Parts: sequence; C-alpha cells; structure tokens
Amino acid sequence: MTKHILKLFFSTGILFIVSCKPAFKTTSVQYKDYKIDNATVDTSYTSFLRPYADSVNRSMNNVIATLAVDIEKKQPEGTLGNLMADAMKVMAEKYYNTSVDAAFVNYGGIRLPVVKAGAITKGKVFEMMPFDNIIVLQKIPGKVLKEFLDHVASRGGWPVSGITMQIKNNKAENVLINGKPLNLSTTYMIANSDYVANGGDKSDMLRAIPQLNNGSLFRDALIEYFASFTNAGKQITVTIENRVTNAQ
Repeated sequence: MTKHILKLFFSTGILFIVSCKPAFKTTSVQYKDYKIDNATVDTSYTSFLRPYADSVNRSMNNVIATLAVDIEKKQPEGTLGNLMADAMKVMAEKYYNTSVDAAFVNYGGIRLPVVKAGAITKGKVFEMMPFDNIIVLQKIPGKVLKEFLDHVASRGGWPVSGITMQIKNNKAENVLINGKPLNLSTTYMIANSDYVANGGDKSDMLRAIPQLNNGSLFRDALIEYFASFTNAGKQITVTIENRVTNAQ
C-alpha cells in the first residue's frame, strides 16, 4: 500500500497542505515457472490470424533475385560480406543522394554462414539480416577512421566496400580508399549501420560523431539491391577481391 504524507505550512493566516508521495525502486524480482498440461488451441484465434500468416508466408517466399554462385561468410573477406557491403554503399548513395567513400557491415550481424546458388527469396534476406538496422552516414576524420579500421582489424576483418586494407598485428595497414592512401587529415563519408555508428560491437570511437539518418532499413536496402539485378536481367555473382587480407 502506498502511503501519502501530509505536511502543513502556515503563512499569514493561510494554511498550505502539501502531499508528498514517496518514490519506490525495485530491488528484486521473484518469479515461478508453471507447467501447463493438456493445453487446448483456441481455434477462433488461430482462424483470425491465419489470413495474416498466409500473407506473410507468401511474401517471404517471393523470389527477388537469382544467385549464380554459392556465397559464404568468411574472414578476413567473404563473398557474402562483399555483396552486403556493396549493397550498403550503393543504396546509401541512392537514399542520401550523395557520394560515399566507404561502407561497412559488422561481421557478427550477418546471420547466415552460406547462401546457396539459386533463388533468393525475401525470407532469405530476413534470415541473412534479421535486425532492423538503419543505414546511416557519418563524416569521419581520417584519424578516427584509422582507429575504427584498427578495431575492424582486431576483430578479424569486416565486410567493406570502397576500401582495401591489410591486417598486420591486429592493425590496419596499407589502407586505400577509392584507390588512394588513407589521409589522416581528410574527412571521409562513411556508410554504416546505426548499431555500429552508435558504438555497437565496441565501436566507441564512432559514438560521438554526428549521423545522417533518414530511417532507411539496411534489410530493405538489401532487398532492393538484389532485385535490381533481376530488373536488369542479370544473376548475382560475387568474387573475392582481396579487399581485406592478412599481411604475410
């Protein structure tokens, strides 16, 4: 039961009454598991949901593109990552109507190890990228970008587009952006997920940098990018391009 405390104040013959309500903070939570046997299905409820479920299932089975080769998630570079990073860069330029120097996809955010050659459905893209990550842009000073690339190197390498680098002693070496050496005094336009830009996956060096964010979901960008191959009458093919390599 919540108790109220009344405080009385007198001033020039006027009585003031103030009610003070204390604040409470949870210090512990207790719960208990219950086992339910012989549960019955509410057929009216399932019947109500069935049209929506059928609609979602049909949508997830829609073929949006055809993959010419198997692609896989690998480090320091993989064909699946290359495809997704290219989608990040191309669609970021489209959605924000500006040039993007480089794009990144955090390795841990890719949730399929392999995508086999053949039809790519909308549902497959949801498996590939199940998170509602948003594509954001950041203008990053070269010095901070080098710090971020060192972080990427220390994690074994992430999918990148517009950039090549080598990993040596967990640091990024021989970095080229648009074919030119990384300049610590230059500012670069970078496309990333809002998760990473907000410091996710220990990318704390990006957290304080302002973002351009128009709410475009990366998963939607993947679907649109893949479909663009179909619209052009092409299959998707991806190769290893030595974007990220381990220095010998």
